[in-house]
Amino acid sequence: MSLKTVAIIDNGGANIASLAFALDRLNATSKITADARTIKTASHVILPGVGAAADAMDRLRRQGLIGVIRTLSQPVLGICLGMHLLAVASEEGGVDCLGLIPGTAKKLKVGLTSPVPHIGWSRVSYSGDHELLAGIVGGSYFYFLHSYALMVADGTLATANHSNEFTAVAASKNFVATQFHPEKSSAAGARLLANFLDL
Repeated sequence: MSLKTVAIIDNGGANIASLAFALDRLNATSKITADARTIKTASHVILPGVGAAADAMDRLRRQGLIGVIRTLSQPVLGICLGMHLLAVASEEGGVDCLGLIPGTAKKLKVGLTSPVPHIGWSRVSYSGDHELLAGIVGGSYFYFLHSYALMVADGTLATANHSNEFTAVAASKNFVATQFHPEKSSAAGARLLANFLDL
């Protein structure tokens, strides 16, 4: 794999350090940044996130990054809350998001064996041959930590289940996203990040 430069958009998420370490293991140079020029010139961009969608969108707005992200042409990966931010909207705070992948984030349903937030390892199912999922066996387990999720929509590539089915991986043009944390998902997660770097 040739050396890649990855801009990790700094939106205050606590998972950024582990993401940078995961990329380093894949020989990718990453920079945590909110600088528009750095983001625009990176070979790949990652939008991570934890917390509330409305707060995260407000932070991106204050950083002047809404228009920047919407016009990126290189591969962009949204992780966890970052997935919701790339979507059309989130019920969490009733906020409009970036509108780059189909779907709206909705609160997960609580079930007898499905507490919310959904924390831990869950099986991800998919059919198809998108490059992001190359070499990953359908039914592999990934690590989740979330209370909201995108419902299944046109951009859905893979799903998981927690009381009801939701989108685990989505894509639209150069924008891809995962509800799970690939940087915390062992070999399958590392493979997905490597696939992203090859896009």
